[in-house]
Amino acid sequence: MKAFRLDDLDAERAANDGAYLRFLRERNMSAGLYALPAGGTDTQSPHPQDEIYLVVSGRASITVGEETTHVARGSVVYVPAGTPHRFHHITEDLRVLVVFSPPEG
Repeated sequence: MKAFRLDDLDAERAANDGAYLRFLRERNMSAGLYALPAGGTDTQSPHPQDEIYLVVSGRASITVGEETTHVARGSVVYVPAGTPHRFHHITEDLRVLVVFSPPEG
């Protein structure tokens, strides 16, 4: 078993001055923590993997392909592989658990 504490992951991400921290990579999936500040810019590109976002905290909008929705704590968003997507209008610091399948890089 592998177990993680969100606060510890967030502290490690911040200590490495990055918006993203991959904390798990297994044969069929990987997981990470993504954080963007209020008013920040999401610069990610489409990924070759399917992706699930679980919003842990914060508020923003996300556009996936041609669809846009508002997200907040508890929101879950599926992004198919290769689909352009971006968080925007981030009104509260955003922390998002990200799961990729198959695993990223």
